[in-house]
Amino acid sequence: WRGLKIEEFSGDPDLVPTGFTYDSRRAMPGDFFVCIEGYQHDGHDFISQAVAKGCKGVVVQRDVPVPPGVNRVRVADTRFALSHLSAAFFAHPSRKLRLIGVTGTNGKTTTTHLIDAILRGAGFKTGLIGTIHNRIGDQVLPVERTTPESLDLHGLFHRMVADGVDYCVMEVSSHALSLQRVAHCDFDVGVFTNISQDHLDFHRDMDEYFAAKKGFFTHLAQLAGKKGPRAAVINVDDPRGREIARQCPLAPLGYGVKGEPDLMALKVDIAPRGVKFTLRHGKKGIPLTLNLTGMFSVYNALAAAGVGLVEGISLASIARSLAAVTGVPGRFENIDEGQDFSVIVDYAHTPDGLENILGAAAEFVRGRKILVFGCGGDRDRSKRPLMGRIAALHADYVIITSDNPRSEEPAAIIADIEPGMKEGGKSKDEYEIIADRRRAIAAAIEMAQKDDMVILAGKGHETYQIIGQEVIPFDDGEVAREVLRGKRKC
Repeated sequence: WRGLKIEEFSGDPDLVPTGFTYDSRRAMPGDFFVCIEGYQHDGHDFISQAVAKGCKGVVVQRDVPVPPGVNRVRVADTRFALSHLSAAFFAHPSRKLRLIGVTGTNGKTTTTHLIDAILRGAGFKTGLIGTIHNRIGDQVLPVERTTPESLDLHGLFHRMVADGVDYCVMEVSSHALSLQRVAHCDFDVGVFTNISQDHLDFHRDMDEYFAAKKGFFTHLAQLAGKKGPRAAVINVDDPRGREIARQCPLAPLGYGVKGEPDLMALKVDIAPRGVKFTLRHGKKGIPLTLNLTGMFSVYNALAAAGVGLVEGISLASIARSLAAVTGVPGRFENIDEGQDFSVIVDYAHTPDGLENILGAAAEFVRGRKILVFGCGGDRDRSKRPLMGRIAALHADYVIITSDNPRSEEPAAIIADIEPGMKEGGKSKDEYEIIADRRRAIAAAIEMAQKDDMVILAGKGHETYQIIGQEVIPFDDGEVAREVLRGKRKC
């Protein structure tokens, strides 16, 4: 409890918690239950359930009654308190390894995987926390959200330290920043990839969204008491990145392909299966062949290389490690069953992400770009027509479909997308609506001809569809493979 501002306390001051929980269903005897006000449920409403499970104390941010004999600790913000208590309970494990956080709208997952590859290539033992999976050394763990809740996060750090991990590389979402999940994480390196419209169902506007990202670097600069340098690696081709770089209290390492950043890519040559460029830092340069394609892959590789450099790894080692990466699940992932056209699965679910993958495809696709995409339900509605317009402008043929509709009707989501299609100039014979995603994928593959590219956008690595309250198994890549094998047999 040391260092946590407590507004009111009642109970036994000598009672020591055996653990903490924010989920009454997971409460254990001796735990303290931290009441989190969520968007669907309020932890304050589940105090009796937690006490029935054996909790000896509760942490609240409202003046609510508790059963007799139960300690009550009232604080201003239980999310912040959970972060503080989690770090303290696990003896501040993020101080015992090098912690690298990657934030931005697009590219976080690929960038963390590339950083991880560079560190492993240099002989370090790593941990990874992100969208696709969490990993401790070679042990892969399931993931519930991009950045775990603070209690789970510090628990992961604790396990990494116990397993001898040198570095943890993690994605840092704007939700995690705003909801105090990383408030007591001692980061050593922060990476900014880019920013574009996303999560406006959560943030009031783009300024608030950006403020969450920018605050990460202010937090990074204020941390103290840890050995080793602190560094910021920032995409200075992005206007918001330049703003962060100008205001960052740390001297940032800027990367990009324009002007004269600290780290840049020269002579970029993009091909269907990869990209070649010269990686230059200061006066030193080295040729690099990357088995990932598109200009966005160049930026992701530059971000990862920047981390390698600030951690003292040579350009030669960085280039070798990046060249050895063959792909990241659900990120411009090629589905190959011997067909004479391409099928790509990508997580692009923002206007900028969709424009990036379609732009990458335009650089080398000789045939048509056939796009299958939708927008998630219960999320930012304002981006739906924007994505429709981008699809119309940059794809040759579009199939609008369903993508995790959640509590919304798929037809209503599609109706929000369609005005953007018309604004982008697509006529009714250049796009169609197939709400059933499996049928939409099959239709796109059936119409594809030699040298075309079918792009299945929005779900990437995900292996499910969320329809109402039900989570249904669904994997774009596996569905595509099934259709391709069936087509091959015909």
